Amino acid sequence: MRYIHFILGVAALLSACSGNDNKFDASGVFEVTEVMVSARVAGEIMDLDVEEGTDVVADKPIGYIDTVQLYLQKLQLEANVKAAESRICDVEKQTAALLQQIDTQKKEQTRTENLVKANAGNRKQLDDITAAINLLRKQLDAQEETLVNNNANARAQAEAFRAQIALTDDMIRKSIISSPIDGTVMVKYVEKGELAVQGRTLFKVANINDMYLKAYITSGQISGLKIDQEVKVYADSGDSDRREYRGVITWISDKAEFTPKTIQTRDERANLVYAVKIRVQNDGFIKRGMYGEVSF
Repeated sequence: MRYIHFILGVAALLSACSGNDNKFDASGVFEVTEVMVSARVAGEIMDLDVEEGTDVVADKPIGYIDTVQLYLQKLQLEANVKAAESRICDVEKQTAALLQQIDTQKKEQTRTENLVKANAGNRKQLDDITAAINLLRKQLDAQEETLVNNNANARAQAEAFRAQIALTDDMIRKSIISSPIDGTVMVKYVEKGELAVQGRTLFKVANINDMYLKAYITSGQISGLKIDQEVKVYADSGDSDRREYRGVITWISDKAEFTPKTIQTRDERANLVYAVKIRVQNDGFIKRGMYGEVSF
C-alpha cells in the first residue's frame, strides 16, 4: 500500500512540474501609444466634435478655439504695416529740388568763373556762389542721411509687424484642434463652451491598432535577437481563449534591470533582464494591460 501511495505521489509531482513547463521565451503586458492632446492657445472652446471611443485621423480638424481676438489683432498689425510702409519715401524725388538748385548754382559758377578770367566779373560774387553750392551740398547730404535713416526705421518697423502677423497666424492655426496620431479617443476632459488655457489637456488619444508587448528577456537570450526580427506573440485574456499573432521586435533595451515581480522569464533564477518591445497588429481582441507571451 505504501508503495502504491509513493508511485501516485511521484506521478502527481511530475504532472505538476509538467504543467509549469513554460512554452514561451518571455512574457509581459501589452501597451499602446498614448498622446495627451492639449490646448496650444487660450480661449473658449467653440467646438470639439469627439467623444470617448471616437476614431480620429492624424491632423484632421475636430474642433477649434475662439480666434476672434487673434483675428482682430492681425487686422491691427496689418494696418500698422501699411502705416510703416507709407513712411518709406523715394529719396531721389525728395532730394530733387536741392539737386536742381545745386545744378543751377554750378552753371552760374561756371559763367561767373569765365567772367572773372576775362576780368569782366566780380570775384566776390564767384566766392558767394561757391559758398552757396557748398552749403547746398551739406544740406543735400543731411537730407539724404535723414531720409535713408527714416526709411530704414520704417522698413524695420514693417518687418517687426510682419513677424507679429506670422506669430498671430501661427496661433490661429494652433487654435484648430486635431490629433497628432491616428487613433481612438480614450478620455475626453473638456466640453464645448469651456475655457481652455494654453497647455490644458483636452483629450487622450491612443493608437489601439498597433499594440506593443513589453516583455523581458535574460542576458542569455539577448544575443539571439535583433530589431525587425519576426516572433510569435500570444495574447491571453485569462481564460481558455489564447490567440497567436505575428510580432516584430522594434526595440531592445541596452541596459539591464531587475526582473519586475509580475513578469516571468524562461530562467526564473535570472535577477537582471532586458526589456524588449514587440509590435503586434491588433484585431480588436488585444487590450491594454493584457498579459502576453512571446516565442522567439
